[in-house]
Amino acid sequence: MSPLDFVVVLSLISVAAGLLGSLVGLGGGIVIVPVLTLLFHIDIRLAIGASILSVIATSSGAAVAYVREKLTNLRAGIFLEIGTTLGAVTGAYLTTLVSGNFLFILFGIVLLYSAFAMIHKRREKEILTHSSDRIANRLKLHSSYYDKNLRKQITYKLSGTKIGLGLMYLAGVISALLGVGSGTLKVPALDIAMHMPIKASAATSDFMIGVTAAASAGAYFSRGQINPFIAAPVIIGVLIGAIIGSRLLGKINPKTIKLMFVIVLVVVSVEMIQRGLSA
Repeated sequence: MSPLDFVVVLSLISVAAGLLGSLVGLGGGIVIVPVLTLLFHIDIRLAIGASILSVIATSSGAAVAYVREKLTNLRAGIFLEIGTTLGAVTGAYLTTLVSGNFLFILFGIVLLYSAFAMIHKRREKEILTHSSDRIANRLKLHSSYYDKNLRKQITYKLSGTKIGLGLMYLAGVISALLGVGSGTLKVPALDIAMHMPIKASAATSDFMIGVTAAASAGAYFSRGQINPFIAAPVIIGVLIGAIIGSRLLGKINPKTIKLMFVIVLVVVSVEMIQRGLSA
């Protein structure tokens, strides 16, 4: 395959990855890394580096919209970025210590978890009207937003900040190690551990994802693990796909898309794990 053909094919695949990722809420990175490693046989660390940059680009676009709609809890997001940023720096360092085979296996496990999270219907916890969490109260992490569907203002309190901070650290490690947004870890942490309403959780997670990825991107740059020839078409393609997906979201049956994507995730995860186990 010529260099031009490679760029064209990779760009088209990245558009599809961004489109599919935005429709199911996982982001294009969950698709890009397997495509680059399994289809194009690119070193997994270079694939992760390219994916991290695409996560920054797509997260920035989504974050602006959610902040404008005042769904994002900025104070909580900035506070929790302490955990995700430290985790991202840790994960970026760990990539120098672990083998490529381990990364393949870990990515396969994360894909399986993502598939499970997509089909598992999580019951949203009851909104808290009172919180005894000292950190949340002192830093004023509680917030509110206007729910267009319910046509009313939703005011909520947060709790479990220490547990949430620990889970965010873990999400940051996974994000840096694998080049994914780790939204499947951040949203449950906000929703279940801290009692943040699901809409605010998703919006705050999108805001945090880009910052987390940016924290680890510098390490990949310094080690020469970001190849512009690979990263550029990935970033552009995923961003275009995400924009298209956001416009098609209300016109396509999400259940059908999720079912198809879950099947793809399971198949790809098995392939990634097998690749990791092979010497």
